[in-house]
Amino acid sequence: MKQGWTIIAFLAALVLAGCFQNLAVDTKTPRMTVEELKLLLDHPEVIIVDVRVADEWKRTGLKIKGAVREDPEKDYRTWASKYPKDKTLVFYCS
Repeated sequence: MKQGWTIIAFLAALVLAGCFQNLAVDTKTPRMTVEELKLLLDHPEVIIVDVRVADEWKRTGLKIKGAVREDPEKDYRTWASKYPKDKTLVFYCS
């Protein structure tokens, strides 16, 4: 059970690092296309998490319907525990 949170934390850290640097260097992190994400939008087992920094999130009108926003500048442990471990989390930052 602890290993699951470690994997989620690792993936979140990789996604957030990519958001801050605008780089997608790590090829081991699972990625998906817009089309693949569209197929998952209304699935109850999928939670889409917007991890853009506050200024960027506020400036844009482009948001994924149903996505929840979490502050990437906060320690992920302050919000990660509220998501069920049996759900698939999809993080996005642009």
